[in-house]
Amino acid sequence: MTEETYDVVVIGGGPVGENAAGRAVAGGLKSVLVDHERFGGECSYWACIPSKALLRPGNALAAARRLPGVPVGERLDPAAVFERRDSFTGKGDDSGQVEWARGAGIETVRGHARITGPREVTVDGERVLHATQAVVVCTGSVPRTPDIPGLGEITTWGSREATSASEVPSRLAVLGGGVVGVEMAQAWARLGSRVELIISGPRPLPRNADFVGDAVLEGLRADGVRVHPGSGLARASEVDGAARLELVDGRTLDTDVLLVATGRRPGTDDLGLESIGLKPGAALTVDDSGRVSEVDGDWLYAAGDVTGRAPLTHQGKYAARVVADVLVARSQGEPVDTSPWSKHSSTADHHAVPQVVFTDPEVASVGLAGPVEGKPHRVVDLDIAVAGSSLHADGYAGKARMVVDTEREVLVGVTFVGQDVAELLHSATIAVAGEVPLSRLWHAVPAFPTISEVWLRLLETYGL
Repeated sequence: MTEETYDVVVIGGGPVGENAAGRAVAGGLKSVLVDHERFGGECSYWACIPSKALLRPGNALAAARRLPGVPVGERLDPAAVFERRDSFTGKGDDSGQVEWARGAGIETVRGHARITGPREVTVDGERVLHATQAVVVCTGSVPRTPDIPGLGEITTWGSREATSASEVPSRLAVLGGGVVGVEMAQAWARLGSRVELIISGPRPLPRNADFVGDAVLEGLRADGVRVHPGSGLARASEVDGAARLELVDGRTLDTDVLLVATGRRPGTDDLGLESIGLKPGAALTVDDSGRVSEVDGDWLYAAGDVTGRAPLTHQGKYAARVVADVLVARSQGEPVDTSPWSKHSSTADHHAVPQVVFTDPEVASVGLAGPVEGKPHRVVDLDIAVAGSSLHADGYAGKARMVVDTEREVLVGVTFVGQDVAELLHSATIAVAGEVPLSRLWHAVPAFPTISEVWLRLLETYGL
């Protein structure tokens, strides 16, 4: 048994852990980053990066088809798409990520980490890491698998298999209408699979405004995806080498592969949380400084999906930077200010969480998706029908929504759905996070002719 001491021990070597360790080192704290799998984490190898690499060629081909005079092929070349995806993921080689970490002054340890006491982490049962300042948990999330009879008898994919496969299944069924479900349904349909999407509600993306789900549903169907709304999977079985799916509404589907995309949960199953009185498998509840609330003292922190607060890579990285700043300040005896919107408070988790769904049409949203009962909110909905969108694509179809706090006259939510709306999102995020008064936002003149002209139309419709 060997023992080592660091200022900060970070468990989880994905983007969130990298940000926590890197910023701590930049603030003068000796930090170590521990991961049992690949440095770079889920996002780099199985989620954000490869999924977008699979989606982008199909989106580009569809965009080209919406313009006259642009020579395009009939279909994508799957082998070329997979080759480009693999160039981003390195086929799982994380040596570049390890090199980056070490170049940033971060020590890396590969192995399974468990918390074995206050400020103590043991790796693979034989290497004990002591933290003078804090242990920071950044272990992300893991798939949530439903308890469905027969699921173990058939060929299934999780999100990892869906983003890393290099052969196109003839038939693919997708269970779940969240972000992973709709993105992968469209990606694989455009790569040549016959896709069936099984969703429980009337439309996908139920956490978004209804018009968003309707637009994405139309886009999926335009790509040949057969959508089964108001349904679910009751039972699965293998029949003649294929998967037979019995839906809750009585229908039966045969498929080659079932992608189970039914959500994720915090990755805390085997962290040794029981040794400090916490429940394995549960989210780590944190305050806005990232400190785990159920543990006495200021030694256990967490950031990212593992907290259940805002399960998005960019929000996790933001929270990790806050945690590191808190630890640096405390180590130097400086005051920690956790008031809203301060350097030591991840306030945006509550008010200004941006998200993009990279389907075609894209979905870009921040803040509230709609009004909250009892609050002074007014909603403005518009079609995106401006000169910029007309030039962008023939027959451009898109919608925009802004939610206004009428007492303060500031935005509390913005949603766009349409081709290439993702790049509109940061302006909306700035407006929401900065609480920019509408009277001042009126003077932020959108360039002509761009899709951003929709900002002018939204404000005019509001009455400015």
